[in-house]
Amino acid sequence: MGTGFADLPENVVRAAKVFVLDTYSCALAGSTGPSSDEALAAAKLWGTGDGARIWARPDRLPPSSAAVVNAYQIHCLEFDCVHEGGVLHPMSTLMAATMAEVDRQAELGIKISGEDLIQAVAMGIDVSCSIASASNAPMRFFRPALTGGFGATTAVAKLRGFDGPALHNALGLYYGQAGGNMQAHIEGSRLLGLQVGFGARNAIVACDLAEAGIEGPKDILTGMYGYLVLMEGDYDIEPALTQWGKVFRLSEVGHKPFPSGRLTHFAVDALQRMTAEHGFSANDVATVECRVPPLASRLVGRPDIPKPEPNYAKLCLGYVCATTLLKGTVGQTDFQPGALVDDTTHDLARRVTVVEDGNSDLNAFGPQIITVTLKDGAVHSLTIETAIGDPRNPLPRDRQLEKFWTCWEAAASPLPRENGEALIAAIDSLDTLDDAAQLTALVCP
Repeated sequence: MGTGFADLPENVVRAAKVFVLDTYSCALAGSTGPSSDEALAAAKLWGTGDGARIWARPDRLPPSSAAVVNAYQIHCLEFDCVHEGGVLHPMSTLMAATMAEVDRQAELGIKISGEDLIQAVAMGIDVSCSIASASNAPMRFFRPALTGGFGATTAVAKLRGFDGPALHNALGLYYGQAGGNMQAHIEGSRLLGLQVGFGARNAIVACDLAEAGIEGPKDILTGMYGYLVLMEGDYDIEPALTQWGKVFRLSEVGHKPFPSGRLTHFAVDALQRMTAEHGFSANDVATVECRVPPLASRLVGRPDIPKPEPNYAKLCLGYVCATTLLKGTVGQTDFQPGALVDDTTHDLARRVTVVEDGNSDLNAFGPQIITVTLKDGAVHSLTIETAIGDPRNPLPRDRQLEKFWTCWEAAASPLPRENGEALIAAIDSLDTLDDAAQLTALVCP
């Protein structure tokens, strides 16, 4: 727990600011996402208290309950940032838990500075992404929830001032609660985002238990039933250990410019480029072939179905490709009830095939090769090594802000534009902010 703000490279501080803003963006749009109202209604049954705020809403709940709702809002639209090396959304669980903790401490009269918040975020991301990146196995358990919770626990523990042994204990107590499997992903169930919420809640509970003096298991990664052994199976933790303190994982996190599975972004990127260059439209397309790594085949190579759930369609490469060809892009309205039963979209989606490329890295996102055959026989193909939003192909600042304002306008409660402008300014200067609780105040009515 000895990492100080001065130890963080400038690019890591900058990345923290970028993805704190992006995570708030996703939560604001997610406040009107599928089942967001129902998730809040259920959370209100779990106990009384007003220690933490629900973003984009007037409600306050106990911190652990608020963490569930806010994490669900962050992830339910599949719009939140990604660490491709670990195959996880590292900020969703972490930010929901961390900002609930900021609220909790504010209620106790304790201010968390912007520097403290940046340190907590950076440490939490290092923990979750390093653990996730150690796996060589195909994902069976949902890492954004499960591994993300290790990062969330670290961040909350940092804000509470835990020393190393106390953090180790809290991580063990978190591991005893950790869960979240891939069945919800396969079915497109709304449980997927709730699993992220459970990870955020369990991080707070773990720190509460540790602070109360309860001991947890210690060999939680490589013990006989440790996480990497039990839930991943094939792993190599040594690279992460040798890079600890030298490589900061926040610099490896990337944006999602489209509200669909990250593994579909390669095809969106390719189709946008090809239609712009060659001038064809959806009506000209006979077939589309997506040649993808095993991870993409497993997670987004699912068949198109007539009446999909929103999360199913967001993770269906055929549906996303068809939408891109018909609309020129992919937006949240493309996953609303009327769009999800559009015959034209599904007719085109059925002409998209997904072919596994034999990549030996079972966690690789790319490269992906997208080939379009037109009705006149012309063939266009493009290989995408890194999709737009990847740190190696970063989303420009103007597109980051375009995403922010689109999400801002979608919030469950109308929020003044000047609040959004103030939020951007506060996060841009986060390292000088004396009270991080001011951020959440700007996104609540």
